[in-house]
Amino acid sequence: MGALTVSQDPEQSWDDLVRFWEETDWPEGSKAEIVEGVVTVQPPRSAEHDDTAELMQQRLYGALPPGCDWGVYQTLGLMCPQSGGLFVPDLCVVPRTALRRGTRVHAGEAELVVEVTSPSNAHHDRIKKAHGYAVAGAPLYLLLDSWQSGRPTATLYGEPQNGTYRVLASVEYGEQIKLPEPFRLVLDTGVFPVR
Repeated sequence: MGALTVSQDPEQSWDDLVRFWEETDWPEGSKAEIVEGVVTVQPPRSAEHDDTAELMQQRLYGALPPGCDWGVYQTLGLMCPQSGGLFVPDLCVVPRTALRRGTRVHAGEAELVVEVTSPSNAHHDRIKKAHGYAVAGAPLYLLLDSWQSGRPTATLYGEPQNGTYRVLASVEYGEQIKLPEPFRLVLDTGVFPVR
């Protein structure tokens, strides 16, 4: 089953669209996001997808700078209103103070965003979310793409400018990729399951 899209009134404001997203009772296990102003609902993730996210989360906890007050979150919605997006990344590293303010978290407040592709969301993760996170100013975006043309890859993007990232590193699964400061992580991508 692929992603479901929910069309909204084009005259609807951004705040109305976000309120609709927040107040709707989406099917259990699904992931609802706003991509380019359209609500998309994806089916539950596969076991391989969840395993990749959990393995990455384990490694990120050990890579956080000493004394920082950052959390690693799996279901946090990040606002990208400039690009019409409200994304729920597979993982994001965000200062806890951003969550404690009681407002929505802007994607530019994330220190790192990680997306793991699935058949239903690969295009969004590769193109639309990369653009949205870059426009928002998230400094690092790691794409773990096991659906990349028969050769799973990990691509680290950074230095966002004008809605575009620069590729900092790209490796095939099985190779290592290093996250730059402030993270202290050389990631062995060979630990991730391959579909």
